[in-house]
Amino acid sequence: MPSFDTVVEPNLVEVRNACDQAAKEIGTRFDFKGSSAKVELAEKSAKEREITLYADSDFQIGQVRDVLLAKLTKRGVDARFLALDAKIEKIGGDKVKQVLAVQTGIP
Repeated sequence: MPSFDTVVEPNLVEVRNACDQAAKEIGTRFDFKGSSAKVELAEKSAKEREITLYADSDFQIGQVRDVLLAKLTKRGVDARFLALDAKIEKIGGDKVKQVLAVQTGIP
């Protein structure tokens, strides 16, 4: 019986580049001046990555997510690799964060 294997994983170099570009754009955009908006890429293990979005409000975290998705799309990384249904968490003060897992493989 013939079989085949498929590999479904994002290009992690392009994911890192997209996060760096998104962080740079957030730092220079006028509507993010004076806010705590930022994007961080964290490596949990050799295969697991997380992108953490920080902002001052739910609306602003949506804008940060849009900037990140635009950069990922321009770099050829499919947005379906991110778990976009992650919950927005309140952190100290009026700040919020959202942790997006970078998915590898088929669940």
